[in-house]
Amino acid sequence: MNKDFESVRQDIRSYARELHKLQPDTMNAFYTMSKEALKDGALSEKVKEFVALGIGITKQCEGCIAFHVKNLKELGATREEVGEVLAMCVYMGGGPGLMHAAEALAAYDALNKPDIQKAAV
Repeated sequence: MNKDFESVRQDIRSYARELHKLQPDTMNAFYTMSKEALKDGALSEKVKEFVALGIGITKQCEGCIAFHVKNLKELGATREEVGEVLAMCVYMGGGPGLMHAAEALAAYDALNKPDIQKAAV
């Protein structure tokens, strides 16, 4: 796994600038939203970046990972802190599968009731 994450970031930034030329209002609105969402409030910017990293991982967004890891490093995040967020991503990646599997079993049981079988005939 030898990705050059700085190149990923730079490529995206380059084309984001091009997109900004085409759609300045949309891009400015996005950047304003980003800045506002990341401001320290009840949660610190660092915590919010951890949330963004988790979402980027679960959405399988390589660019999101590159940008948010870089931001976290600049905010002083340790490797151990990032590791704990990664563990949560692994857990939540598996957890939703369990939740939906339980729902599927419940659906099977609910749809297997005698009154539903009679209605299908």
